[in-house]
Amino acid sequence: MTTIEAGGIRLNVERLSGAPTPAPGPPQTVVLVHGIATDNLTSYYFTIAPALAAAGHDVVMYDQRGHGRSSRPPRGYGVEDFSGDLDALLDALALEGPVHLIGNSFGGTVALAYALRRPERVAGILMLESEPPTAAWAKKMSGILAGSAHQLHDERTLPWIEETYGRHEARLVRWATRLLHGTSIAEDIGSCSVPAEESWQSLHVPVCAVYGATSDLADTAPWLESLLPRCRTLTVPGHGHSVLVGTPETVVPLLLDWLRDGHRELVTP
Repeated sequence: MTTIEAGGIRLNVERLSGAPTPAPGPPQTVVLVHGIATDNLTSYYFTIAPALAAAGHDVVMYDQRGHGRSSRPPRGYGVEDFSGDLDALLDALALEGPVHLIGNSFGGTVALAYALRRPERVAGILMLESEPPTAAWAKKMSGILAGSAHQLHDERTLPWIEETYGRHEARLVRWATRLLHGTSIAEDIGSCSVPAEESWQSLHVPVCAVYGATSDLADTAPWLESLLPRCRTLTVPGHGHSVLVGTPETVVPLLLDWLRDGHRELVTP
């Protein structure tokens, strides 16, 4: 792992590359953007990142601000702050040419915001269980974060989580507690600047959005396809929000096809 300074924030970064297997297509640079609160780069490290590296791709993972081993400033958690970190990261790593962004949950929201901000630096986006940053999304997410922070004030919550879900999940929740109680993230998400809906029509970066068939977000797929000019959506039967962790064996070949075919064709799960 490497620590870099990006835009005044210390970001924890890991980069994987391996001897390519006989996978077709040229190697690509892929930047993996994780979700919010209980997530960090390890969710990729133990799911799709090794397979992408083994196929010859340059894989960049990083802990977003407030998460994992990156800096946790008390304020500055609007979507524009997270997408600014991504821009500074690409500068710090001196990555040449447009990169592919893969975003899980909130990570996909950050990837979309970044693509609208710097479309020339993005070759394509594949997002898993994600939404664009809209006013409705910001209000909903702020409420979820504030509710989670309130619930975690109850001293019975963490012991119950450990007993029910195990030590690993409890450790993730402890990290999330520090973020939710020690920063203004819920407030900042709720008041962050979001693009006007009509601005998304100007985003011509190709996007693939993957949803679990039983997820609450699955019904947004038709709207998303109408919102983004170059977007297609896929659903994974039998899975909800945790598509990445729940079925990496489905996600990996989909990603490899996406990178190989230049976003022209995708294999339906």
